[in-house]
Amino acid sequence: MSEKKGIAILGSTGSIGTQALEVLEAYPNYFDLQVITANRNADLLIEQALKHKPNSVVIVDKDSYKKVKDALWSEDIHVYGGEEALSQVVESIEVHTVLTALVGYAGLKPTIAAINAKKEIALANKETLVVAGELITSLAKEKGVNIYPVDSEHSAIFQCIVGEFHNQIEKIYLTASGGPFRGFSQEELLKVSKEQALKHPNWSMGAKITIDSATLMNKGLEVIEAKWLFNLKPEQIDVIVHPQSIVHSIVQFEDGSMKAQMGLPDMKLPIQFALTYPDRFKTDFPRFNFMDYPELTFEQPNREVFKNLDLAFYAMENAGTTACVLNATNEIAVDAFLNDKISFSEISMLNNDVVKAAKIITKPVYEDYVSADYTARQSALKLIQ
Repeated sequence: MSEKKGIAILGSTGSIGTQALEVLEAYPNYFDLQVITANRNADLLIEQALKHKPNSVVIVDKDSYKKVKDALWSEDIHVYGGEEALSQVVESIEVHTVLTALVGYAGLKPTIAAINAKKEIALANKETLVVAGELITSLAKEKGVNIYPVDSEHSAIFQCIVGEFHNQIEKIYLTASGGPFRGFSQEELLKVSKEQALKHPNWSMGAKITIDSATLMNKGLEVIEAKWLFNLKPEQIDVIVHPQSIVHSIVQFEDGSMKAQMGLPDMKLPIQFALTYPDRFKTDFPRFNFMDYPELTFEQPNREVFKNLDLAFYAMENAGTTACVLNATNEIAVDAFLNDKISFSEISMLNNDVVKAAKIITKPVYEDYVSADYTARQSALKLIQ
């Protein structure tokens, strides 16, 4: 392995992936880009490969394989196609850290492969822990693999407990912007358009996570992720709405002391911290000015209107394959909303109906998660039709 830290970015064409490439580009003497991958965005993947010169690229969409292969034939770059290639490229001896920035359930299998190959994990794919948190955390412990969170809220919690690992956490507070519909009533949500839902007030993200933020499902998934990352009980996790998105999350210790991590909304900082930990590298990111934010406000989320949040706590408390079912159903629901098949309000209704009717396996193995995911998707599609 080279002296530089070899990085594989799974999902390099998405929001997190493109920002991660900017981070790597800023420190050419520290990072060595080994792998980039994309699902269908062949054009951007080709552009990234030509600019950053990774060792390997993967295009999951096999119909685009020839296009990528032909575009890179003169470069010293290995080109692979298909979903299985995602799990194979992370096993390279030159890869030290795998940044999983894939969207949704697709991140589970390659993350398991990376852990089995004893690679460090920078986790931007919260669904991996939502779907199979017990399996992932036990496997990481068995293989001696560290999982560094990339989500801004979980990175904040991690940054707050560095140096405090011997002290017990009493509670954590995950902050939420409240999304574009903070303060809306159930009646107002019935009139929400796709264009409105895709306009997040503070963050620039992909369509799926933007809709999840608008329904508060993203915060619900983060609650489940936090349970597994920090070994917490459901009652140790709370959510507070913080519209300014400056306090990224808070840890309360047993003595009552609280630590918060603060900063401007910018995903490059948590990405960089996950890749450089335990070091902090100097950046030219914009700095926070208190005078620009003379008031930081906090409020309770309206769980009667945004029912996905309570549904996430229900899934966490019921354990087993419950959260796997919730995640699968929500992926179908969001896709249906984005394709004008259901309304915004029907996303949480569909999630509730499928989760509450599902047969839950209490002690699942990997195959049970696969089965639960498939069954939930079929149930959701049937209800939509």
